[in-house]
Amino acid sequence: MPFTRREFTKQSVLTGAGIALTGTVAALATAPGALAAEDSRQGHDDEPGHGQNDEPGYGALVPDPKGILALPAGFSYRIITHSGVTKLESGEYTPSNHDGTATFEGPRGVTLLVNNHELSGTRAGWEHPVPLTEGLVYDPIAAGGCTVVETRRDGHTAEWVGIAGTSTNCAGGATPWGTWLTCEETEDRAGKNGLLKDHGYVFEVDPYDKRANRDPRPIKAFGRYAHEAVVIDPKRGHAYLTEDAAGPNGLLYRWVPPHGFKHGRGQLRTLADDAGVLQATKCFDSSGQFVDDLSRATKIGTVYGVDWVDVVDRDAKTVSVRKQFGNQDVTRARKLEGMWWGDGGAYIVSSFARAESPVQHDGQVWFYDPKRRTLTLKVLLGVNADPSKDGAFDGPDNITVSPYGGLVIAEDGEGIQHLFGATESGRTYPIARNELNAGTAEKPEYSEFTGVTFSPDGKTLFANIQTPGIMLAITGPWKRQPNR
Repeated sequence: MPFTRREFTKQSVLTGAGIALTGTVAALATAPGALAAEDSRQGHDDEPGHGQNDEPGYGALVPDPKGILALPAGFSYRIITHSGVTKLESGEYTPSNHDGTATFEGPRGVTLLVNNHELSGTRAGWEHPVPLTEGLVYDPIAAGGCTVVETRRDGHTAEWVGIAGTSTNCAGGATPWGTWLTCEETEDRAGKNGLLKDHGYVFEVDPYDKRANRDPRPIKAFGRYAHEAVVIDPKRGHAYLTEDAAGPNGLLYRWVPPHGFKHGRGQLRTLADDAGVLQATKCFDSSGQFVDDLSRATKIGTVYGVDWVDVVDRDAKTVSVRKQFGNQDVTRARKLEGMWWGDGGAYIVSSFARAESPVQHDGQVWFYDPKRRTLTLKVLLGVNADPSKDGAFDGPDNITVSPYGGLVIAEDGEGIQHLFGATESGRTYPIARNELNAGTAEKPEYSEFTGVTFSPDGKTLFANIQTPGIMLAITGPWKRQPNR
């Protein structure tokens, strides 16, 4: 049932200060590149986790003599895969351009990871495309896909193809039933850029059963557009999906399954192309006013009511999905990127906004509460005046909910790139810095971090340096972060 403007306005008035903020991250801010937030600290100084000297994080980052990854003292990293260096079980080199990643628990301490490779266009344009493994190929011309990585306690690593022949596999999301949904961030149709099939879909990859990945089939019910990430509501069965696009800005989508549909292994492959309903967000503020773009929110704690508008042509046969709506029909946002399900809802990233948006910023993280049908702004970063200087954070992309409290965020901004954490009360701290200089001493260039995710036991943080494509396992004295 739609959540009407009148209902949201009435609820906001009744609750006085708005709808209560809940979840892992009550209100997050990042400094020095952040817009200031009101003090959202809770509790008292004499409560556990609220001591005067409780500082978040793990201290300063120590430069890496190997020039790869700076970490706090006491932490270390191990390279799991490295494009052009490590090899698959089939003998080919690990593909390049690592992106979205998730971990899955295997037997006897084994950790399985599914790793996207964001390779666009045809295979001819890449030195290390995803190998065309028989039976696992969607479009034999396309360069992208996923690999499955197995890591053992003794350090042994194996890697094989999960899906090949897809394009621009950016983020995605793990499902409650233990599979990976990989998202194509493209709208290329057959014949464009030499491709043989239509692209811009979501595909399912099973890390446990190679046979389940044979004969890849796109989940057309989720729509065809520049997909970025996806999460599944384990209670309601809804899928939430982000679109990384501009001209006009992209949309946040919800897919509602058809009546009687039950999620599970292999079930998404059985859906008809038009199964369920695909919808886009339409937000309004506490006064009932329509919100055209999420960049309008300039204060942490902003809460918008959410309604959902049906998509007419989800396969975008003639017009891109986001262009099927007028400016007053839906709420847009620039660079809708990573997502993560936690605390009963979806954390959603908008990496930045520039001249194409009403208000400029260098990153937002929103939390969608499906029960309340609200979006709450958790993180807001002001425009970073000098990304070449270390200290400020900008351009959030992939995110994960930390087992130690708060979020861990992968940076895809300008200049220096970090993994950074944000506590439940809003303070931020560095976890890692990319020191692999792809440029020169005079003009250094650092690739973005991607695929940030913890191992099932919470002891290892996995992350990727996208270019050239390096998967890293970070271990150390992880600890619960203070609440203030």
